[in-house]
Amino acid sequence: MTRMTYRDAGVDIDAGDALVDRIKPLAKATTRPGVMGGLGGFAALFDLKAAGFVDPILVSATDGVGTKLRIAIDTRLHDGVGIDLVAMCVNDLVVQGAAPLFFLDYFATGKLSVEDAARVIAGIARGCEIAGCALVGGETAEMPGMYHDGDYDLAGFAVGAAERDALLPRDVLPGDTILGLASSGVHSNGFSLVRRIVAGGNAGWKDPAPFATGKNLGEALMAPTRIYVRSVLALHQAGLLHAAAHITGGGLPGNLPRVLPPNTRAVIDATCWPLPPVFTWLARTGDVSGEEMLRVFNCGIGMVLVVRDAEKATALLTELGETVYEIGHIDAHEGTAEVTIDLPNGWSR
Repeated sequence: MTRMTYRDAGVDIDAGDALVDRIKPLAKATTRPGVMGGLGGFAALFDLKAAGFVDPILVSATDGVGTKLRIAIDTRLHDGVGIDLVAMCVNDLVVQGAAPLFFLDYFATGKLSVEDAARVIAGIARGCEIAGCALVGGETAEMPGMYHDGDYDLAGFAVGAAERDALLPRDVLPGDTILGLASSGVHSNGFSLVRRIVAGGNAGWKDPAPFATGKNLGEALMAPTRIYVRSVLALHQAGLLHAAAHITGGGLPGNLPRVLPPNTRAVIDATCWPLPPVFTWLARTGDVSGEEMLRVFNCGIGMVLVVRDAEKATALLTELGETVYEIGHIDAHEGTAEVTIDLPNGWSR
């Protein structure tokens, strides 16, 4: 009987070791105060006291990239999905008032391509740098028979902390102003609909993007999710922030009520910001109603902030590089929190 090896069964331990060697410098570049040790241990250690916290509450989040990953695989545009992965997690942390501390990833595939995986993880490291958190570890799983050739899956796990008395949301009142921070594109939600619209329009990923000069459709749609951590934390630390909502699946109608207290209503005027061309193209090409666009996509607003001093908040955010729109206000309302949106004509036609 021929002697068999793990490699014969489809798992290459040497390739996994080579990937770890490739990503060690990337992870080391993301270190921050509080990190203990580096890659290679069975678990990662973090010292909250060394990170400067006095009475910390841990805040955690996990997420993926959704079916945007299918486009990355089909186009071989792997470099941005790691940023997407980090963004989807850390943007959820910061709306609770938490600073992201460390991040771990899970990368699963049928047969490990060290080059493709290294590109993905380089994006994760870049996302961590933008967010100010450390990439402290992860898991690379090579599982023959579980994935088609070239396919892979991603998940991310972020842990942050906030001082007990600094958690958000807090003190939201009628009369507060609602600010919107511009998104960088579709971000990482709604791509099952995006892919169906592209297929229904008989378009290919290498076709010129009608809404982005000089880019093909795949490149334009793969624009990484914007990471808002440093700007939102700066606003919070300045004492100007009362609530924040990351606009992901469910859009403005589904996410903003999650951070509002009972007996309040967010009144949004969608004429207050320009609908980015990618969303106009998706709506027209797919014949998608304005209401459905708002429910599925961020429609140009990736983060919503509730503030009392809109002038100071806008000045600070603009200085930090954000594009800021005043998009509404908080009203009194009996019952559970809700959102009303004045939708302009022409969003979907």
